[in-house]
Amino acid sequence: MKKQNFFLAHKQFTLFFILALVIVGVAVFAPWIAPKDPLEAVMVDSLKAPCADYPLGADKLGRDLLSRVIYGTRTSLVSTLILVATIFVVGTLLGVIAGYFGGKVDLIMMRIVDIIYSLPDMLIIILLSVVFNETLKPLITGTVLEKLGTNMISMFIVFGLLYWVSMARLIRGQILSIKNNEYVLAARCIGTKNARILRRHILPNCLSVIIITTALQVPSAIFTESYLSFLGLGVSAPLTSLGSLANDARAGMQSYPLRLVIPAIAICLIVLALNLLGDGLRDAFDSKLN
Repeated sequence: MKKQNFFLAHKQFTLFFILALVIVGVAVFAPWIAPKDPLEAVMVDSLKAPCADYPLGADKLGRDLLSRVIYGTRTSLVSTLILVATIFVVGTLLGVIAGYFGGKVDLIMMRIVDIIYSLPDMLIIILLSVVFNETLKPLITGTVLEKLGTNMISMFIVFGLLYWVSMARLIRGQILSIKNNEYVLAARCIGTKNARILRRHILPNCLSVIIITTALQVPSAIFTESYLSFLGLGVSAPLTSLGSLANDARAGMQSYPLRLVIPAIAICLIVLALNLLGDGLRDAFDSKLN
């Protein structure tokens, strides 16, 4: 029997994979796609309605809104990738340690996970962001990190501290089910080192869980970055993100609601596309559903 093409067999995954590629393409090729410099202010065009020169209108400083949305998408995706990479590294490392070595290490780590799960995450994220924002300011002044700003660095730290728990628990559970298999026990009997067992026998069998969990973290990270930027705790000027664009639009919401609606729609489309892409990826990897 002829094997069906992967993309034809998983049409939902293919559809949202293409949509995600379009979004990523917009972010990567932003300098060529954006019609104007997103930082170029033309005060005479302040709050200009959509026209040929400004397809989506202009903000209060006369900057092209379409260009700012394109560059905002780029900034949001880049910062999200860094956030997800942080979650991936911390969650995978702690999940592997807890699942493979077990005992008191596993007990302590799982109690930490339970404590973090019991906390109101939105409130803790905002509080920690404010605390780190004030603490990091004197430490990064005059360094390369100053260009990123304290808001973005504190956001990365907060994600590393709080958002690893779901990935760690899933990977721990997967390793607990794998480590007692015969091929792992045989490797231990012949004196294979733990690092080699993890690298050759356990992690390859956890790969699908790691990929799916990482993919499903992306829309959550984008949404969190957007609302932190909307509150003024995320991406700060001169950088722009979709959340900060929505924040800038609040002042003129009644006179020019389009400025708020456009970044809001962009956030919704990106989160929806990546969320459904993650679902499609999960269905594609889950042999029980195929």
